[in-house]
Amino acid sequence: MQKLEILADAAKYDASCASSGTAKRNSTGGKGVGSTEGMGICHAYAPDGRCISLLKILLTNHCIFDCHYCINRKSSNVRRARFTPREVADLTLTFYRRNYIEGLFLSSGIIKSSNHTMELLVETARILREEHDFRGYIHLKTIPEADPELAHQAGLYADRVSINVELPTDSGLTRLAPDKNSRQIEGAMGGMKMAIRQSKDERKRFKHAPRFAPGGQSTQMIVGADAATDSDIVGKASRLYGNFKLRRVYYSAFSPIPDASAVLPLKRPPLMREHRLYQSDWLMRFYGFAPQEVMQATEADGNLPLDIDPKLAWALKFRDRFPVDVNRASREDLLRVPGLGTRAVGQILASRRHRTLRLDDVGKLTVSVAKVRPFICTADWRPTLLTDRADLRSLLAPKQEQLELFAA
Repeated sequence: MQKLEILADAAKYDASCASSGTAKRNSTGGKGVGSTEGMGICHAYAPDGRCISLLKILLTNHCIFDCHYCINRKSSNVRRARFTPREVADLTLTFYRRNYIEGLFLSSGIIKSSNHTMELLVETARILREEHDFRGYIHLKTIPEADPELAHQAGLYADRVSINVELPTDSGLTRLAPDKNSRQIEGAMGGMKMAIRQSKDERKRFKHAPRFAPGGQSTQMIVGADAATDSDIVGKASRLYGNFKLRRVYYSAFSPIPDASAVLPLKRPPLMREHRLYQSDWLMRFYGFAPQEVMQATEADGNLPLDIDPKLAWALKFRDRFPVDVNRASREDLLRVPGLGTRAVGQILASRRHRTLRLDDVGKLTVSVAKVRPFICTADWRPTLLTDRADLRSLLAPKQEQLELFAA
């Protein structure tokens, strides 16, 4: 229990543990243990909104690397602990049978060598899959410095694999993680991409070809530990999506740690900055924004504004693109209207085939019609000078309010 307390707490800094895109397996036929379906000590959320509980731990928090931002670095003064692969497998099965979890998210510090640590991670997954026929979700954090064959074995057992790029710039990685190399990290990601693609091709040709990381691969970047701006981070994320077909890029706001290195900032960045980066990620993935357009929404310091979302910031800078006629505009133009999400745009496109839309009709499809009004035209509404008002940003920015501790 003491080891579990230490290693579960040490794993909390890794945000890339969502379990979407995995293969669907279950044990309803009377064989095996576990399932990747249904409701299930970490909570991840699938695209359909399901909450999936994962046992999220490190195999060990011993590490031979000395990354300045990491609480488990070699020079850090923390309690150390270590599990064996069989102990992690037993914990996973015990927690699953008690209905605590639906799967495992396993990472580790580097002990002895990268290859030795990767062998232990793979052995844990092998015990679960082969000895216990575990059919639940497994996410393995792979080590880019390890032998590619070991990473390939991890992909055969895991639903998803991830390799953290850690920091958005090469200079930041060199300064804060001297034991890591960006070329090595991206080389490992490229190898994983090729293996996933090859597996998909083999599955099309051979019915019983083994699955390889059916949930794809993901990565994580630390925000605020170095001088990288949001523009740097957005640019890095877009290149990772394009070059390695990642399922997700996660952002983790730097958190000050005990016995911190002198090269680290004294204060953590605002959590809202992390949130704005996730919103910008959504704009690129689902709203058709190019990375350069998201960068155009940043302010003079290269960071996204904290008081308004990136789509509104972009719209305020490019007011000549508005207002948009909801009865005639293309899907691409409607997706750029602040306050309209992908579902609302789909409903607008479907509804206008049968009738001419009015402002009340649009208001029923969005949370705040006040946010939408300056940027659209309908049969009964035209914003006239509202779109060009100098104080439009202050009118649309969320109002700051002091919450009451004992409010009813």
